[in-house]
Amino acid sequence: MDIELDLLSRQDQLRVKTQEGTRYLFDPIRKKWLVLQPEELVRQLIILYLIEEKYYNKNRINIEMGLQVNELQKRCDILIYNEKMDPFLLVECKAPSVNVSQATFRQIANYNLPLKVPYLLVTNGLVNYCCRMDYENESFEFVNAIPLY
Repeated sequence: MDIELDLLSRQDQLRVKTQEGTRYLFDPIRKKWLVLQPEELVRQLIILYLIEEKYYNKNRINIEMGLQVNELQKRCDILIYNEKMDPFLLVECKAPSVNVSQATFRQIANYNLPLKVPYLLVTNGLVNYCCRMDYENESFEFVNAIPLY
């Protein structure tokens, strides 16, 4: 069940600058300018949406956090913690030109192995899927909206 967010329409709300022919995007969580890449654009747009529309606390958002999955070092795109500082929502971002596929779901599921978050979200800025995990029954269900913080 695709959640309609139209993230790309929010691009004008991001801080962007051009310096020596290179476009940069300001990341308000890491508080630094980053080269504007398509996946980074989607990451910043979903962060903006979560903060402004779902009232997520920006102090509970971790970007590109390192984690160990099956003895391999990986980096998840976005991990959000609840008020108790328990992992709450794991987000995998892709560039708009990359299809959200079964491989995308496998990737986020692998990242979630050590975390066991209640919600998973995958997005390419155009297509967005969120699911609620049920660890007791080893299942999940797609939800029609990203949960409020």
